[in-house]
Amino acid sequence: MDAKPTEISSSKMFGGYNRRYRHYSPTLGCSMTFSVYFPPSPLPSHKFPVLYWLSGLTCTDENFIIKAGAQRTASSEGVALIAPDTSPRGLNVEGEADSWDFGVGAGFYLNATQEKWKNWRMYDYVVKELPKLLSENFPQLDTSRASIFGHSMGGHGALTIYLKNLDKYKSVSAFSPIANPINCPWGQKAFTNYLGSNKADWEEYDATHLISKFHNVSATILIDQGEDDEFLHGQLLPHKFEEACRAVNVPLLLRLQSGYNHSYFFIASFVEDHIRHHSQALRLP
Repeated sequence: MDAKPTEISSSKMFGGYNRRYRHYSPTLGCSMTFSVYFPPSPLPSHKFPVLYWLSGLTCTDENFIIKAGAQRTASSEGVALIAPDTSPRGLNVEGEADSWDFGVGAGFYLNATQEKWKNWRMYDYVVKELPKLLSENFPQLDTSRASIFGHSMGGHGALTIYLKNLDKYKSVSAFSPIANPINCPWGQKAFTNYLGSNKADWEEYDATHLISKFHNVSATILIDQGEDDEFLHGQLLPHKFEEACRAVNVPLLLRLQSGYNHSYFFIASFVEDHIRHHSQALRLP
């Protein structure tokens, strides 16, 4: 199986190109797809910084690329967008598709330790395999200049990956992230199945817990949260993260957006701010 990415679609947009690729992932043990938006290039030798987008439950690599309208600002700012999938696929593990909030489309950006789910290693895929694949196959991408953002489960992924890898990413932001998963039903279900019953293992993938350990944050953390989000109080818990940031003096801009829900309509409304937030950080030496 070819670990080199094969292009499966290409569409021009705002002078650049949305391109989708398939490759075999040794980390996950299956074939994976990912999408890239390449902005228009001023010179053939120009290298773009990269901005990784991590999607939420049930999504693929396509949701953000199709729905968020991020390409307009990415094009003008000269930032490449990278959207991986949300879990391994096609492994046919028993029960992998029984529920929408666990298994396929619900990788939670962690490395599972339970034998049954041993292929669910989205943390290593996003942090290690994908950047290496990009740098080896796309000379126009400068993966040493990288930032990360995401939505819901992907917001959780972006925050936890950023905090544990402050040397690898210049900035982080999130839309309606699952900010304290050890204290919400989605997180408890995922962590019990992927990581087992030891709560100390869960804390390694909880942004509210991690911020107390990894708080040497240079760029302000930006979070947008819709006030009409049906998951705000039961699942997302951004105020727990806000309290934890305040306790260690981490710069956080948590914007509660009146009337907005959990959907891509919300993301599309504020994605420009997020891309500019990252573009600014990516331009710093």
